[in-house]
Amino acid sequence: MSPPSTVPIRWPAEAIWEAVAPVLPGFTVEVLPTIDSSNTELMRRFRAAGPTSAEAVLLVAEQQTAGRGRMGRAWQSRAGDSLTFSLGMALQPADWSGLSLAVGISIAESLQPLAPQGGPRICLKWPNDLWLIDAQGERKLAGILVETASWGELRYVVIGVGINVRTLTLEAAPAAAGQPAALPPAALQDLWPGVDVAQALQLVAAPLVQAMQAFGLFGFAPFQARFAARDVLAGRAVQLSDGTEGVAHGVGENGALLVHTAAGMKEITSSEISVRPVSSGSTPPC
Repeated sequence: MSPPSTVPIRWPAEAIWEAVAPVLPGFTVEVLPTIDSSNTELMRRFRAAGPTSAEAVLLVAEQQTAGRGRMGRAWQSRAGDSLTFSLGMALQPADWSGLSLAVGISIAESLQPLAPQGGPRICLKWPNDLWLIDAQGERKLAGILVETASWGELRYVVIGVGINVRTLTLEAAPAAAGQPAALPPAALQDLWPGVDVAQALQLVAAPLVQAMQAFGLFGFAPFQARFAARDVLAGRAVQLSDGTEGVAHGVGENGALLVHTAAGMKEITSSEISVRPVSSGSTPPC
């Protein structure tokens, strides 16, 4: 593994605040050198103080010791290697369905506008992962964890984002008999050499706030076509966590994954199952 960077990170906190505060009064940016989990910290604050702690905040953690992903998976981060932050804000959409997809769309579009077919691309794997697809194959680049809490009529959402930024030199994991060696995780530097965590944060922070405000007003429907443009599962054979197999057919206006199975079309929500592509050797459509 590459040695950690010893150069202090110059976070663009003031620039982000200047871009966001006019459209989100009370917004603050906070950077902590180390914490267990930025999502956990914002949830702690809200549950301890309720509405008085519900102002919008972008909490950046240079290092997380107990970062969490979906379904309780660990996300380890070391200063400079990955960008880990949480955005906490009050939100009152009529329908919460598809929120994690809207987050993924915003992050992907900020990091890479749609690129021509054939080149490296940042794609979206339902329901909450960003993949980099390049000459090395399909590799996870980023993950999203959305959590909500309520206090009376107030609903507070915490959006956690972890993006691999620094390319690390890792030994390939040993492969099982007949299986290819596991690929190392993707990093933003694979796509954009020299980028650092501070630059990545400046790219994604303000557009993410704007996307969440749009989601609060209009829900997922306006994001549906944008998701389809980066949908890595569309048209591919997938296997559900209960063993059911089918073909993914994009997502509906509520963000549910549409899978055509032997029993017909099924709407899959993130609370029911996980989805993984079945190896087929075909090039993904994204």
